[in-house]
Amino acid sequence: MNIVEKLEILADAAKYDVACTSSGVDRGARRGQLGNAMAAGCCHSFTPDGRCISLLKVLMTNVCIYDCAYCVNRANNEVARTAFTPRELADLTISFYRRNYIEGLFVSSGVIKGPDYTTELMIETLRILRDEYGFRGYIHAKAVPGTSPELIDRLGHLADRMSVNLELPSQKSLALLCPQKRKQQLLAPMRQIRDSMAEDADTRALMRKSTTYYSQNRPAKRKRAFAPAGQSTQMIVGATPENDFQILNLSAALYRTLSLKRVFFSAYLPVTSDERLPASGAVELDREHRLYQADWLMRFYKFDVSEIIDEDNPFLDPQLDPKANWAVNHLEHFPVEVNTAPLEMLLRVPGIGPRGARLIVKARRTCCLHEPELRKLGIAYKRARFFITCNGKYAGTGTPFAPGALRAQLAAPIDGGKHGRRAAKQCQGQLSLFDPLEGQNQHRKRIEEAQARDALHNSQGTSAHDAPTNSARAGVDDALRTSCKASTGSTPMTAQKTSISSSSPRSLPEKSTLASHADGLFGWQHAIDKQKVCA
Repeated sequence: MNIVEKLEILADAAKYDVACTSSGVDRGARRGQLGNAMAAGCCHSFTPDGRCISLLKVLMTNVCIYDCAYCVNRANNEVARTAFTPRELADLTISFYRRNYIEGLFVSSGVIKGPDYTTELMIETLRILRDEYGFRGYIHAKAVPGTSPELIDRLGHLADRMSVNLELPSQKSLALLCPQKRKQQLLAPMRQIRDSMAEDADTRALMRKSTTYYSQNRPAKRKRAFAPAGQSTQMIVGATPENDFQILNLSAALYRTLSLKRVFFSAYLPVTSDERLPASGAVELDREHRLYQADWLMRFYKFDVSEIIDEDNPFLDPQLDPKANWAVNHLEHFPVEVNTAPLEMLLRVPGIGPRGARLIVKARRTCCLHEPELRKLGIAYKRARFFITCNGKYAGTGTPFAPGALRAQLAAPIDGGKHGRRAAKQCQGQLSLFDPLEGQNQHRKRIEEAQARDALHNSQGTSAHDAPTNSARAGVDDALRTSCKASTGSTPMTAQKTSISSSSPRSLPEKSTLASHADGLFGWQHAIDKQKVCA
């Protein structure tokens, strides 16, 4: 199997891992070495749902000894198996980086032979990049649960960010869907990463202090910082019956006790068949979006998890974002006067974010703010007007100041206006079953005109505007060819393929037959936070 086929398989298998974010670390260029990293970097391009794809996101191997029910790379799933050698992956990364296709590397892996063996392959890849190529770009590495502490320490000193996937929101769900994994295998490396980052930060702070004593000997070369961009984790949402109340309480405990930079939520995707998985194949993307909004409120808006959700209403409102839902349910705090309200209260107003709130506090020192000034500051005035007053004048006139009326206004679909791309309400040329006959004739006419243009285009040959596309495709092929040549001397791992015995299709049980009393709040949280949350 050549390197192109490996890249197609292992890059496609890595798309289910969503813990991919901005670099979060500043590191300048250095003479004789390659690349740099910026805290707000890694943002060349995005997927339609907003996720960054500028990193080379790939698995070391999709061979795995574990049999997690929801994973496409599970041991009993019949897929083509392959693996990169450390030299192949390092050469491929540098080839893409030199052509400005990527800004960094996101490397994860299935578990081949064992956690330690898999981690050693990742360490060797990162060592080649850092030491032989002098690569100073951003690298995000996944720590394999069950890896020995010594290997975790070596991996942390080579990577910028580390992450350990928590996988599922409760211990009972983990035992149900991942019977070969244990909670200690997941939490132990997370604690080690937290402690190593704190120790490294303290050591460097002491070294930065000026002293009056100067040694005659040249100081030793400073060791690379341990995971300077922090650590993150990922949870699958929708594969097990935990509610949003349990998931958000777990996230708050992770931020509080393990100093995580980010908790990622991944909507369950039915990529395999298993009787332990839910029968419905619905992808809960709306729920994932609401969980991210609630997570944002906890991280940047200083909301407590008890303000966002409670045990009596354990699921977030799918029609209204969590911040607007809190404002509608706490109208006793509104409306607030934008010219005098404190920063903490401005952050609670729907339509005003952290940047907008700081701009309001700064601008009102020199002038009295009204609607035109708020719009210039970038405030979402259509949402904020129901909860603010400008110099004593209420801005949301025409709508009763009541929960039902405000909820209807905030949950209404966005008006696209009378011009622009949103105004059409449907893509140009798209045929609907309910279009009148005239619309169908116009659609057929547009198709015929497009076919005539294509025929004319083909007769005249390739146009000039296709040249960049052909050049980019040739550049990718060139990069792969360069990587193949560089890895000629290395021995690639043998591609593996597993097969499962054919069996008759089984009917999947309903979601209610899963662990009915999942212990999301009382399982994981007791393992990471000794303080009892509920009596």
